[in-house]
Amino acid sequence: MAIKHKDLFFDYPEYWPKPNYDFSKLSMSENEFQLGRQLFYDPILSRDNTISCASCHLQATGFTHVDHDLSHGIDGRIGTRNSMTIMNLAWNTSFMWDGGVNHLELQALAPISSENEMDETLANVVDKLNESKKYKSLFFQVHQDSLVTGQKTFLALTQFVVMLNSYNSKYDKYIRKEAGGDFTEQEKNGLSIFRENCASCHKEPLFTINEFKNNGLKVDTTLNDYGRMLITQNSKDSLKFKVPTLRNIQFTAPYMHDGRFETLQEVLDHYTADVQESKTLATELKKTIQLSHIEKVDLLVFLRTLTDKEFLFDKRFSFPNNNL
Repeated sequence: MAIKHKDLFFDYPEYWPKPNYDFSKLSMSENEFQLGRQLFYDPILSRDNTISCASCHLQATGFTHVDHDLSHGIDGRIGTRNSMTIMNLAWNTSFMWDGGVNHLELQALAPISSENEMDETLANVVDKLNESKKYKSLFFQVHQDSLVTGQKTFLALTQFVVMLNSYNSKYDKYIRKEAGGDFTEQEKNGLSIFRENCASCHKEPLFTINEFKNNGLKVDTTLNDYGRMLITQNSKDSLKFKVPTLRNIQFTAPYMHDGRFETLQEVLDHYTADVQESKTLATELKKTIQLSHIEKVDLLVFLRTLTDKEFLFDKRFSFPNNNL
C-alpha cells in the first residue's frame, strides 16, 4: 500500500491497517522531508543549542536512547521518563507515555518547552530559525516564502518523523513469505507463545494497540509517576501507561516508562513473577503468565525477529548532509 503526493511515497504492507494520520496537512515533498530532517538533528531547537531531537532519539536504537534510564536535557537536567521510540507514528492516535499529546504536529512542542529537556520557547526557536540563512533558504524551497513560523516548523518535523516506518523485519518477511523470512522451529514456537501470552496488548502487525494499560509495575517511590491519571485526573487511569510497540525491541533498552529494566529477560521475569495487583491492573495480567525457561528463551528469540535493520540503518533517516 502507498500514499503518494508530489515526491514522497508513504509505503506500508497490505496486511497493515490504514494509517490514522491525515496526510493532507503535509506537502509530502522531498524538500519538506529534508527540512524536517535538518531540524530533527539540529540542537538549535534547545535554549542553549546543545540538545536536539536526536539526542534522545538515536536511529540505530530505534530512535530512542540507550545510555540511561531517564531522558537527559540541557544543563545535565534529568527528566522523569524514558524516551519512547519513534516509528510508525502515522498509526498512533496519542503520543507520550501518558497520551498528553494527541496531534502529531504538536508532539515536538512538549520536549522543546520542557524545562528538563530543551527548555526553549517556540517564539525563540522561530526567531533563531529566521536569523539563519540556511533555514530561510530551506523554508523558501518548501513554501516559496522564507518566513519561518511555528506552524511551518512543526509541519516540517512531522513530515520527517511520519516517514520513519519499520516493516521489513524478519517477522514481516515471514508473514509476506519473502526471502529471508524463513523461521526456525524455535522462532515459530516463540511466535506461538507470543500470540498466546502477549498479543492482546501488543497486537500484530504494529505490536501495540494504541491504548493505556497498568502492567503491574511497582511504583517508583522517587518518581511517583502515576501515568495517564496525571492527564485525565481520573483515578481509573492510575498507573496506566501507553502500550509501546515491540518493533526493534532488541535495540531499544532500557524498558518501561522509567527505563527500570535493562534486559528483556528482566521484562519477562516481571510479567511472569512480579506483577503487582491493583484496582487498575490490566485484565490481561490478572491471571499469572506461566512460562518455562525454555519458553522464555523461545519468546526472546522470536522478539529478535522484530528487528528491522533496513530501517535502523537507512541513510535517508540519518544525520543530514550539512552542505545544504
